[in-house]
Amino acid sequence: MPTHILGISAFYHDSAAALLRDGEIVAAAQEERFTRKKHDPDFPARAVEFALQTAGITAADIDFIAFYDKPVLKFHRLLETYLAFAPSGLPSFRKALPVWLGEKLHMRGMLTRKLGCMPKNRYVFPEHHESHAASAFFPSPFEDAAIVTMDGVGEWATTSIGVGEANKIRLLQEIRFPHSLGLLYSAFTYYCGFKVNSGEYKLMGLAPYGEPRFEKLIREHLIDLREDGSYRLDLKYFNYCQGLTMTSAKFHALFGSPARSPESQLEQRHMDLAASVQKVTEDVMLRTARQAHKLTGKKNLCLAGGVALNCVGNGVILREGPFDKIWIQPAAGDAGGALGAAQMVWHNLLNKKRVVMPADSQRGSLLGPRYESKEIKAFLDGQGVVYEEFSNEDGLADCVAELIEQENVIGWFQGPMEFGPRALGSRSIIGDARSPKMQSVMNLKIKFRESFRPFAPIVLREDASEYFEIKPQHDSPYMLIVAPVRAEKRKAVADGAVGLDKLKQLRSVVPAVTHVDYSARLQTVDSERNPRLARLMRRFKQRTGCPVLINTSFNVRGEPIVCTPQDALRCCLGTEMDVLVMENFVIRRAVQKNLPVIDREKYLASFSLD
Repeated sequence: MPTHILGISAFYHDSAAALLRDGEIVAAAQEERFTRKKHDPDFPARAVEFALQTAGITAADIDFIAFYDKPVLKFHRLLETYLAFAPSGLPSFRKALPVWLGEKLHMRGMLTRKLGCMPKNRYVFPEHHESHAASAFFPSPFEDAAIVTMDGVGEWATTSIGVGEANKIRLLQEIRFPHSLGLLYSAFTYYCGFKVNSGEYKLMGLAPYGEPRFEKLIREHLIDLREDGSYRLDLKYFNYCQGLTMTSAKFHALFGSPARSPESQLEQRHMDLAASVQKVTEDVMLRTARQAHKLTGKKNLCLAGGVALNCVGNGVILREGPFDKIWIQPAAGDAGGALGAAQMVWHNLLNKKRVVMPADSQRGSLLGPRYESKEIKAFLDGQGVVYEEFSNEDGLADCVAELIEQENVIGWFQGPMEFGPRALGSRSIIGDARSPKMQSVMNLKIKFRESFRPFAPIVLREDASEYFEIKPQHDSPYMLIVAPVRAEKRKAVADGAVGLDKLKQLRSVVPAVTHVDYSARLQTVDSERNPRLARLMRRFKQRTGCPVLINTSFNVRGEPIVCTPQDALRCCLGTEMDVLVMENFVIRRAVQKNLPVIDREKYLASFSLD
């Protein structure tokens, strides 16, 4: 009989479920995609249901259930923190205590109630950073590797260095709470007016508009950074230990003002603050990677934890670090902990052999629900949608390539949904990267988000090194590495532009995906992981000579990435998207006569600003 292991992350941020059958990934998904609540932290009931249905089993067939951290150990950390800062932490303590005493300390019982039964064998609770490390190493294409995990905080660990060999991982060093690179970055996220635990990527995107003029202040007052990547924070400047905010009055005095109000005007100083903390973060990440190499002697590196979503820092490690190759878990945040916890059981606990795949064993991270053409056709007919149906792949690719060349914005809904925060060509919005207007069109008319936000390129893997400064042997299939646009693809710009005025300058032959510092967060596309998208891109290249397209997630601001055909059509109608392509069906907005009416303002208001 096969062994089924269910991994769960829940009750903090971005809950998820992942299911293994005899060590192979059957399914993995975040709960937010089903409930339509961004970063839904509740028990992932619908994600579990999806995983069980995909495997063709019920909850009673599960052999092991692995939860991604140790709740009792985390509660000890909370208690010690509250006592250390008493009485100033009393309001935060009063808010957290009932939740812990009511449910979180009784995790086995709560999981049993939620699932309706116990596992056939047992519950397993790896430590938080063990789950991250497992998710980083076990699916990777490496027989052995150094492992670095960085996030806000698990139980106590905030940064860990480990090693993976064959079917085992070991953690060797750690930095413990309250000293945390993730929380330092989140403090600046909060101070610059963005939402903690979801707005950090906005801060990263804002950084190139500024100058790191506050870097010295950060290094002198906030963080004591050592050569080996270890560090300590001066806690007088922060409020996350004892309060309900991230920064203290001393922090505000140091940088000259209170925290920016969300949605208020961005100033140059906010851009400079973002640039400054980004520079420090990259330095910490690089030093930690060098220490991991020194400790382990390995030639490859695996990364996970929320900080591993800082793709600018990942690019620095790849270019300047001591490793030959790096592999980053696509669901690097808490959601990926569900997968790592399950893999910890299979390899570390059950001592099962690990099979290393040449690319990786995560199947392009396309691990979510998929919808067959028959199901989509029935839905479209029921809605009265006018569509073109293509019976062959070449005809579909030719049609969509022509539409993109005509500067149409395309909703691209194909195959299994992505696991992790990035749209990787299954639930994407795509367009012509050569178009000077495409960035502003997508930001303001499709995504309804801040104009400064950059978009990512997808590029055919065989052409990546022609357009971007990435070595041919390196790959970026999960959009987790930033690389500069090659000098020969750049365009000269006039000096003197500052702040958001830099947006008006065309910086390369693919301006829609070139950030103001000539960088790009690229995803390499190949026929093995995403054959239909690769075929489309090759047809577009034949037509235009360009192997690059713009790619962004299929959603609007504050909305989770779409999951179902219903989600996709609703998003298309709620925006100014030109064309929707679902599997082999092409839906052009211009020819529709009886589409359902979507109240755009109501639709956008249904999602919290994020």
